[in-house]
Amino acid sequence: MDVYGLIGNPVGHSLSPPMHEAGYEGVDLDARYVTFEPPADGAVAAIEGADALGVAGLNVTIPFKQDALSAVDPDPLAERIGAVNTVDFTGDGDRPAGYNTDAVGAVRALRSHDVALSGTAVVVGAGGAGRAVAFGLADEGMTVRIANRTESKAHDLAAEVPDATGHGLAELDDLLADADVLVNATSVGMEEAATPVPADAIHAGLGVLDAVYRPLETRLLRDADAAGATTVDGAWMLLYQGVEAFERWTGRDAPVEAMNEALRAEL
Repeated sequence: MDVYGLIGNPVGHSLSPPMHEAGYEGVDLDARYVTFEPPADGAVAAIEGADALGVAGLNVTIPFKQDALSAVDPDPLAERIGAVNTVDFTGDGDRPAGYNTDAVGAVRALRSHDVALSGTAVVVGAGGAGRAVAFGLADEGMTVRIANRTESKAHDLAAEVPDATGHGLAELDDLLADADVLVNATSVGMEEAATPVPADAIHAGLGVLDAVYRPLETRLLRDADAAGATTVDGAWMLLYQGVEAFERWTGRDAPVEAMNEALRAEL
């Protein structure tokens, strides 16, 4: 039996176990997905311990995504993002391979809703999720405009992302006027019916992804739907980052529908 898992602190809220185990069942793979909660300074020891125990793969979540870099051989995307959320122990290198599937998760979520990844994208947020999304969309050839409450952080991130510019939230009306994609990569909308984006800045023809998945229908997505935009809830990004990890670990096409059903049953 293969063992995969997740390290984070805390991990009790994670939706990854039912999603991944539905995937294993869907391809008739003898595997389990378990969670581990190391202390705040225990990321490297946890990864090394999992390797020694024969764990086949790990997902990595808060607060360990940056610390995990020093315990793996990161691929170029994960190295540029500066964070690892997927570790693969099945290679023959001296250290396990490390990936960031958050970037791919956002790209695949948008593509699954027929959103064309060309033209200009506006990414709201310059934290961990914003970094991953900005690099992912830039790698698709999009021009990326990063807007953040603390404008200096947007400028700092834009300096690292190809063909990107940094802005404050006050510029969103102008930034979105000719944009093709909008991604909210902040937690705004999770705890209350709030949105970081003015409703009247959203227009038809825009593809809107909100990384928040609790609730599934955020105020931003309601505003986007009312404006005639294409809406993509945060569970799709969560799903496809998991699908990408599943496929890297197993070498098999993931049963996306089964994993999606299991994920949404928990929401």
